[in-house]
Amino acid sequence: MRGHAASRPRTPSELSSAAQEYLLTLRVMAGDGARITASQVARRLGVSTQAASEMFRRLAGDGLVNLTEGRQLQLTKAGRTAADDIFRRHALCEWLLTEIVGLGWAESDAEAERLQAAISPRVEARLDELLGHPETCPHGNPIDAEAARRRPAGVPLSTIEAGERATIYRITEEAEEDAGLLSYLEARGLRPGTPITVLARSESLDSLTLDGPIGRATLGLRPASLIRVIPGDADASLFHRVPRAG
Repeated sequence: MRGHAASRPRTPSELSSAAQEYLLTLRVMAGDGARITASQVARRLGVSTQAASEMFRRLAGDGLVNLTEGRQLQLTKAGRTAADDIFRRHALCEWLLTEIVGLGWAESDAEAERLQAAISPRVEARLDELLGHPETCPHGNPIDAEAARRRPAGVPLSTIEAGERATIYRITEEAEEDAGLLSYLEARGLRPGTPITVLARSESLDSLTLDGPIGRATLGLRPASLIRVIPGDADASLFHRVPRAG
């Protein structure tokens, strides 16, 4: 990588919308320390492995991605900063679309992907102020690495036993990729800050039934493992609320 050492990493505003999508996807997929390859990203994005590999070669040339032994992908420090910046704009767009425009979770995620690449730093700063400086997206995921360090990790909903109470903490980024799951959670009122009680949990039936604000909801243990909760009651300050005008 000697030829790239002197290159100045490009900022998100200098990257194409496709490059931003690749960085954001790599950030999401590697969020829990998973080892990610170009072919895995290609499957997630619905493109060929060749196309993904070519994009990552360009991002490596820009100093944003390292290709490790075994052809695994890692964000560099500059790449993580760029990906966090992209995610921050995406999260701000989601807050705007869900809380101000009134779109549903799944629809707002798709629309935010279209908007995020077009937001200038000036508009981003104004949105951040308008929305009350959120440190998470509407699904509760930390907006950047600094926010992630400050916030508790939570535990998987799938580990909560029958009869126990908990508070929905965050819908992980992996769960956000499932539009059907997002829509179901939203329809049942299972959003960050919501208290729940687990009514039944069955390994043999691969299901978990809970009581929430709109009655009972049933989830498979796999989807439930993608939802983080705080056992018992949680500090209300962990959950962002957009300020209301007037």
